[in-house]
Amino acid sequence: MIAVLGLVIGVVIGLLVAPDVPEWAQPYLPIAVVAALDAVFGALRAFLDGIFDDKVFVVSFVSNVLIAALIVYLGDQLGVGSQLSTGVVVVLGIRIFTNMAAIRRHVFRA
Repeated sequence: MIAVLGLVIGVVIGLLVAPDVPEWAQPYLPIAVVAALDAVFGALRAFLDGIFDDKVFVVSFVSNVLIAALIVYLGDQLGVGSQLSTGVVVVLGIRIFTNMAAIRRHVFRA
C-alpha cells in the first residue's frame, strides 16, 4: 500500500511541477524508462510466482537503468547511438513481453 501511495504522490508531483529534462539527459531518458519497466514487470512476475525479493528488485531496477544508459552513452561515443538504442529497446521489449505473457498466464490460468 505504501508503494502505491508513493507512486500516486510521485505522479501528482510530476504533473504539477512539470520538470524539464536537461538536454544532455534527453537521449537516455526513454531507454531508462524502458529498462525500469522491464524491472517492474520482472518484479510483478516474481511476486506472482512467489519468489519476489525486494533487494533483488532494487538491484535489478538500478542496474537495468544504469547499464542501458551506459550502452546508449557508449553508442553515442562510438557514433552508433541510434543502433545501440534500438538494440537495447528490442532486447528489453522482448523481456517485457515475455514477463507479461507469464503474468497473463498466471492471472488468467491460460
